[in-house]
Amino acid sequence: MRTQCQLTDKCTFSTSEQDLKQEKEFSILAKALAHPARVRILKILSTLEKSGGCLNSDLVSELGLAQSTVSEHLRVLKQAGFITAESIPPKMCYRINRECIAQFDQLTNQILM
Repeated sequence: MRTQCQLTDKCTFSTSEQDLKQEKEFSILAKALAHPARVRILKILSTLEKSGGCLNSDLVSELGLAQSTVSEHLRVLKQAGFITAESIPPKMCYRINRECIAQFDQLTNQILM
């Protein structure tokens, strides 16, 4: 059975510049989370956060993916702001950016609630 949605005077949609900005920010962040490996990386980093982060090589063995694939997933998460990286030669230490997680949560609530 197909149901038709009818607009009424009580159902109006308006879009402000702020709405458009929030929707764009939300889309960028959501896209960064749109792969199971990236979600898994965040979960691993969150679990290891008490010990100060996680080195890239640890992620490779944990995920069972090629180094280049893990590096690309880390790049996407870093570019979106979900993680930070600190050089500890010769490797990088990755940590979750809790401010970005909070921003994503806030945007989700503002847009979808």
